[in-house]
Amino acid sequence: MGEGGLDVRLRSAVRGGDAEAVRDLLDRGADPDTVDVDGFPVLCGAVAAYDEPVAEALVEGGADPDRVLPDGTTPLWRAIDGGSLAVFSAVLGNEPRLRLSEAAREGLLALARGWYEVGPAEELRRRTGAPGPAATIRVQDGEYNWVDQVSLGGLVVRAGHGAILTSLEWAFRILTPVDELIARAIEPRDEEHVNWSEVCWVLTQRRSFETWSAVVAHRHDPDPMHRRFVMDYLRMRGILDTSPYYEKKVSELLATWAAEETEEEMLAKVFDTFTEYDHPDQEAIGLRYADHPDPRIRRKVPYALTANYVCRTPAAKAALLTLMRDPDAEVRLTACTASMRDDDLLPEITSALLLLTEDPDTDLRGTAATALADSRDRGPAIADALAALLSDDNQLVRLAAAYGLALRDDPRTAEVIEKVGPLGEGFEHDHRADELWRWKWRKENSTNE
Repeated sequence: MGEGGLDVRLRSAVRGGDAEAVRDLLDRGADPDTVDVDGFPVLCGAVAAYDEPVAEALVEGGADPDRVLPDGTTPLWRAIDGGSLAVFSAVLGNEPRLRLSEAAREGLLALARGWYEVGPAEELRRRTGAPGPAATIRVQDGEYNWVDQVSLGGLVVRAGHGAILTSLEWAFRILTPVDELIARAIEPRDEEHVNWSEVCWVLTQRRSFETWSAVVAHRHDPDPMHRRFVMDYLRMRGILDTSPYYEKKVSELLATWAAEETEEEMLAKVFDTFTEYDHPDQEAIGLRYADHPDPRIRRKVPYALTANYVCRTPAAKAALLTLMRDPDAEVRLTACTASMRDDDLLPEITSALLLLTEDPDTDLRGTAATALADSRDRGPAIADALAALLSDDNQLVRLAAAYGLALRDDPRTAEVIEKVGPLGEGFEHDHRADELWRWKWRKENSTNE
């Protein structure tokens, strides 16, 4: 098929939203700047359809995001206008700061800033002259985040311009004040909004001590949304920076914060992150909160009292024994799983986990079954409890139970494997499913010898 035929197929693949076919056609020589019947490049069609995967495939395949169109715009301009951070990110391309003139950069920033400051409903009303309220729905934008999609007068736009503005500023190395960025992030008051995620990401890229200090200062803000943002920033920054210097700095900050935080939900978040770091006062802080009235906080305490699943001190061991008898089931479960390798506590752990296998909550039963499956206690009580779970309605609970019986080479394993049922996609590398396969293989081969 000639190049013309490839381009025709590329148009069809873009309209059909088939990103895999788009990549294949581009690899075979289709023109990434192929023009559709409306006279605009197919990239514009992907942008208008909010088709992030297709837009990304086209740009990676050589489509020009800065191509000047008959109406004077560019595909990148249209992506900003559309308000989807995911689509904009796919179209932005490499090194926009270097390839775009200063005038072009200022124009794109002004476009994003105008939408953000005026608001999508008012801007649509200005463009269309349509009266009445705009229709708004929440839509997913990208893999993890959401944004409002606003319709008025026959036009549709996504309200992600704050996130786009943040991304553009960083792409052009404009260091917007931290306080201004955080104000953008918390405006929707939702940690899964595109504004929040993009501001958090950009601030983690700014590695200066000044940026760090300005962000963490918000932990003193009376608005809990500011403090939640700081926690997300610390988590994301911790993933990107694993240096001993950074870990020490974060652990010291969290130790101080855990001692000062008064809002219970926020304290649970702080404590959860604090226990991921090693700090000399971790056990002392854990003991301080071991009898806290809020179970969300007590659920985090066991991780502060153990190291490598063993109690740190006799005082920690006494506190964990109490937590294993806590009225809250999740507290009991966490106390057990955090100390699974402590031989002195093993009998108490086993008793608590056996009771949790009868809990009405599926997640608790499944986690308890998994802990019992991996337990070094090979007593018959555990095997019987795991066998009883083979009638559970939840397949993951049945899988955990069968895995535990296979590890123990229990004579009921052959029967219970059938009760697990067929495992669909996603279990190809699951260690529990692998153990069941290896158990069957060993039995079949030992029979044949």
